[in-house]
Amino acid sequence: MTEPHGRPEPTAELSPVQAGSAGSHRDVSPRSVRVAVLTVSDTRTPETDTSGQYLIAQLEAGGHQVVAYRVVKDDALEIRSALVAFTREATVVLSSGGTGITGRDVTVPVVESLITKPIPGFGELFRMLSFQQVGGAAMLSRAVAGLVRGAVVFAMPGSLNAVQTAWTGLLKDEIGHLAFEVERHGQPGVLAHPGAAPVTPPLPGAGGGVAAGLGRHKKGGGV
Repeated sequence: MTEPHGRPEPTAELSPVQAGSAGSHRDVSPRSVRVAVLTVSDTRTPETDTSGQYLIAQLEAGGHQVVAYRVVKDDALEIRSALVAFTREATVVLSSGGTGITGRDVTVPVVESLITKPIPGFGELFRMLSFQQVGGAAMLSRAVAGLVRGAVVFAMPGSLNAVQTAWTGLLKDEIGHLAFEVERHGQPGVLAHPGAAPVTPPLPGAGGGVAAGLGRHKKGGGV
């Protein structure tokens, strides 16, 4: 494709340095990641939760460990309680449901209140992919992601189509890379959870530290 006047259209290819860096990180990323799955819904049960069951099936097929699964109501206290518990045991938490704009959609403010390091690119890219499928209705999704202590939390819409879009388009090929990035320098104020991969000691002055670890909150450290 060319621009007007026959000039080649610019491309957004990664430089060799950028591509090499991402590729080398993927090469050393864990093949099995500890993941928790949360579904937020007033009507679904574990038996009718197609989105949650889809994520569990995909994770297990990819060799990951599903360490927790729960369906909770659209209630801020229930959502917060589940997320806090899950981030103590998992490196990645996948949540679906409650990201819209109705009065019962409270997942996003709960997640945002817990996030210590936001990952805005997830929501931006998810809405970009959704726009290709549903057009302008994609703007109604408030999908959000970020670090909550030693875990990465992804809050997605509850529909099966939306969860499939997020998984196949964004998460499937990057989940190990995400775990690697969270683990390699540890997170301040966080202790390693049982079964976590060894944390690479940081270089002097790099921040974190062996005591920072990953995943489980320090005793007495509230959220």
